[in-house]
Amino acid sequence: MSFYNTLHKKNIIAKPNFNRWLVPPASIAIHLCIGSVYAWSMFNPALVKILGVVTSSGDDWSLGQVVWIFSVAIVSLGLAAAYAGKWLEEVGPRMVGFVSACCWGGGFIIGSLGIFLHEQGVEIAMSLPMISSEPIVLKLGLYLLYLGYGVIGGIGLGLGYVSPVSTLIRWFPDRRGMATGMAIMGFGGGAMIAKLSIDRLLAKFYKAPEYLGSEDSVSLITESGRRFVEISGNLTEVVVVTMNDIAKMIVPGDPGVYIVGTGSSGAAQTFLFLGIVYFIIMTIAAFSYRVPPDGWAPKGWTPPKDSKKTRLITKNNVHIDQALKTPQFYFLWVVLCFNVTAGIGVIGVAKTMMIEIFTPSLPVIVTAGFAGTYVLMISVFNMVGRIFWASMSDFIGRKTTYFIFFSLGFLLYMSIPFTAKAMSVNPAVTYLILFYAASMVIFTMYGGGFATIPAYLADIFGTKYVGGIHGRLLTAWSTAGVLGPVAITQLRQGSVETAIQDLVSKISPDKFQEIYGASVDQLSLLVKQKTVTISNLMQYMPEGTINPSTTLYNTTMYAMAALLAIAFVSNLLIGPVDKKHHMKEQ
Repeated sequence: MSFYNTLHKKNIIAKPNFNRWLVPPASIAIHLCIGSVYAWSMFNPALVKILGVVTSSGDDWSLGQVVWIFSVAIVSLGLAAAYAGKWLEEVGPRMVGFVSACCWGGGFIIGSLGIFLHEQGVEIAMSLPMISSEPIVLKLGLYLLYLGYGVIGGIGLGLGYVSPVSTLIRWFPDRRGMATGMAIMGFGGGAMIAKLSIDRLLAKFYKAPEYLGSEDSVSLITESGRRFVEISGNLTEVVVVTMNDIAKMIVPGDPGVYIVGTGSSGAAQTFLFLGIVYFIIMTIAAFSYRVPPDGWAPKGWTPPKDSKKTRLITKNNVHIDQALKTPQFYFLWVVLCFNVTAGIGVIGVAKTMMIEIFTPSLPVIVTAGFAGTYVLMISVFNMVGRIFWASMSDFIGRKTTYFIFFSLGFLLYMSIPFTAKAMSVNPAVTYLILFYAASMVIFTMYGGGFATIPAYLADIFGTKYVGGIHGRLLTAWSTAGVLGPVAITQLRQGSVETAIQDLVSKISPDKFQEIYGASVDQLSLLVKQKTVTISNLMQYMPEGTINPSTTLYNTTMYAMAALLAIAFVSNLLIGPVDKKHHMKEQ
């Protein structure tokens, strides 16, 4: 038997008396691996400091560039799932799971190469006379990171995500919600394990750059918005770490002046290690998949009788292509897209957001470690929400479950700006607790939305092609993967620029020149090169000045609440599929 046939669905049909409870562990293992995508924000502090290491340097990637890698992965996930859903019905979950292992593990390894090339300063120059007379310089490392983790890894995400869904729904027709909750629970919990491993791996491979001494003891020179020192007659680029930057360091160190390019953030080695581990685990799990024979049903189980609760549970099937012609598909698309958009932007910057909002007011409590734990708890509640809400939907119905998501979620998102503003005026642990509690409930419903949607689809379109229809619906996730990060980064950047302008206006031009070695007229360049930040500006503000970092995300939260209001209406419009779309009995 060839390797291809070993993977094919026709050769993994379960034998009589096979224990169906052996299938969920394989699904959970794969989803735990690909679910580490939700821990992407754990890489942010390292990826924006590849060269500076202790803080960002002029040639380091920006947060916006790094967050977009996460977006590309989610877009690739949705597009791959849209194709893989139908392919899954043909070849089975083992083959799809194995290809997923190759893509996800391989994506990390390619990403590792990209980070390494960036550390080495590798660039490529392209001559495009129609665009510019000067050669266009491309940073090869960033493109490899986008290709590896974003595109190839994202394809692995999509394949791994859909591989268990229709399989478990067929193994557990008596508990569809619970089955999809088990299938997707691991995806929510993946970040929990990843958080613990990423922190340790980055710390293990971390190497501090060469330290020159305190800022007062070094003669700094500013050119083109960057800071330099003269060493042996040559200008050497450096970064300056202030007391306000200590909490943001990968491994806390001393404030002062460090030489750019002499240390290591540990990101390249971490990516390589994780890629190898994920490939091995996912391959073993994929070979554990089995599918039930045609017509199989649990012993003693009979389909539910018609009732008010089962009004949306059809006994018919709708073909994949026909499902796209129904309004129900598009109402569900909006429901999933806006529910995901509201959460995914926050997930992409979770660690950074926690540090920016609360570290200025509560620096002793909200350290880098505390923010990392926040990412861990997001994963825990995301995972718990998937199994809790999916199982609950078996009793209260899918439509009612989503009504809870959108009404309660709207109120919680609206509460976050209030909490952040109150924190800036009156720093108190109470506001941190309120923010923490609100965001954790939000993420139970975020995860619950993912876990409940396959059962919702099975109720409305039947089980025969639910895997394929689910794959098509996940294009909503791709869209959300763009909308969420775009909203949070663009709205945040606008708030950052406004805040910096306001803070600079409180400093005299002469004082500004003394601090940064450049005039106020060069502010935009200094901000672009990361020389001027809110963090270091706050050191020179008059006493009583409120740190604007706490309110950088307020506009974003209002926008997310508005999306949930639209999703509420879309869920309200969902009803049974018209009989003309049902498949005929063979």
